[in-house]
Amino acid sequence: MDILKLSDRAEKDRLVYGDLHVLRFYSSFVTVSRGKVLKATRPYLEYCPLAASFYSEIRRQAGRGMEETREAIKKIIEKKIAEFGFFTENRKFSGSAIAVPYGASEILMSAMKKKLIDAAVIVCDGAGTVIVDRPDIVQGIGARMNGLFFTSPIDFVRERLRRNGCKVLFPDALIDQVRGAEIAAELGYKKIAVTVNAFMDRRFDDLEKIGKKHNVKVTSLAICTTGVKAPVLREIMGSADLIWSCASGKTRELAGEKALLQVSRKIPVFVLTQKGLDLLSGYASDPDLIKNLDPRKQYIVDSVQKGTGITMGRFQSYLREEKLPVIC
Repeated sequence: MDILKLSDRAEKDRLVYGDLHVLRFYSSFVTVSRGKVLKATRPYLEYCPLAASFYSEIRRQAGRGMEETREAIKKIIEKKIAEFGFFTENRKFSGSAIAVPYGASEILMSAMKKKLIDAAVIVCDGAGTVIVDRPDIVQGIGARMNGLFFTSPIDFVRERLRRNGCKVLFPDALIDQVRGAEIAAELGYKKIAVTVNAFMDRRFDDLEKIGKKHNVKVTSLAICTTGVKAPVLREIMGSADLIWSCASGKTRELAGEKALLQVSRKIPVFVLTQKGLDLLSGYASDPDLIKNLDPRKQYIVDSVQKGTGITMGRFQSYLREEKLPVIC
């Protein structure tokens, strides 16, 4: 789906429904209003490793057809709304449990706990772009949240975020991570991490420019790469520090060729720069082992019992030199 058409349609729907949020799950764009799923587009993926790993509803639909998968997607999102309050005034914000082994919010939470970053520019439903400097709020916002493409303001959500020390940047809940990073630098943060939906935004070079302009460290995390075309991926990888492969075989191929480090095989995360290694080191039991990898070589961290043992998050893993990408 063209992102400009998606945004235009979402804005028109918002005028009709008042409260509107659009996310992507298993390649389906799901529209939510007032805590209810209004519609879900027909998914085009036959397999999504993340969804298959975490949701029995998806596993049960394997091979049964896309209409059945679409219904399963709607039920999963409705369950998330009921359990975590997504897109409603019941939104839960605080958390410390690791929901996804190598999720962006988990890595950011750990890095913030260890003072490797002092702010994260992330996206929250009902608020848009926010600046967060509390590890539990970073995880509470990001855990179990799939790619958010559009959201409208929920006053109660915005106020609760402010009470928890977050900077809620735009009254209309705009999602603009580059402007968010600029504001974070202007507020005096020196070590900033920024998550960017790669399917809807490729301005990673602008984040680099912000870092140079304000003499701050800006580390960029490219997420939601499913469906991103090869030329755009190459452009993103010219500036991004870490990139999540999601369900994208092309990301695995292209990022793997360039990466310093691949983390995991099933849903690989590729670390492209030294800044990326520095951020990821906060997730490791031996930070120096990650930070001091030889940039002339390529490495993998996975569960295969070869190489040097290292705990990542709460998972026993092993680090070794390997030509990338390594695919399951």
